[in-house]
Amino acid sequence: MAVDREQRLWDWERTAQPYLLVASLLFLTSYAVRVLVPGLSPGWETWWELVTVVSWGIFVAEYLARLAFSSDRRHFLHTRWLDLIVTVLPLLRPLRIIDMHERMRRRRNHPQLVLEARVMVYTGVTSLLLGFAASLAVYHDERTAPGANIHSFGDSVWWACSTLTTTGYGDATPVTSRGRVVAVALMFVGVALVGAVVGSFSSWLLRRFRQDGET
Repeated sequence: MAVDREQRLWDWERTAQPYLLVASLLFLTSYAVRVLVPGLSPGWETWWELVTVVSWGIFVAEYLARLAFSSDRRHFLHTRWLDLIVTVLPLLRPLRIIDMHERMRRRRNHPQLVLEARVMVYTGVTSLLLGFAASLAVYHDERTAPGANIHSFGDSVWWACSTLTTTGYGDATPVTSRGRVVAVALMFVGVALVGAVVGSFSSWLLRRFRQDGET
């Protein structure tokens, strides 16, 4: 019975992925439009707010459905804590790419080189999406803050790039409380994501050199 419920959970996750991808793109688009397009008419403002609420509702419904399909709900809550975080904070949803990759890796027998390539691709896409989301969030809070030095979306993108790569030039820094919270989160995530890309690439190079040496 437990195996059957876990299979149903896995089937549900695979079926829901395309719809979640569309909902994620809609959520990010609605947030981007509301941040980057000033002076929206009341009608368009209401429309994009509705898109945000509906897409967020899809995330919540999908999480609750997976919780219902799980054979051990306490174990689900304990092991799928990342799913709960990205449901509450949808701008972090790109992090689910890493979690989905890990579960697919455990279920499928892919060659090591293929897995390493996928890690690099998935992590790179996750970094880009998280950097874009963080840029929007910081620009939204910083653009009108007193004493802020992030005045345009370009400034925010530059800040996100330097933070993700752990460069930290210091020429653009958040001054608001929420902006600094986003910055701290991006610092930790940036270290993990960049480390994953560099580690996977190094492993791939070593494996190729070893294979070339054996031929």
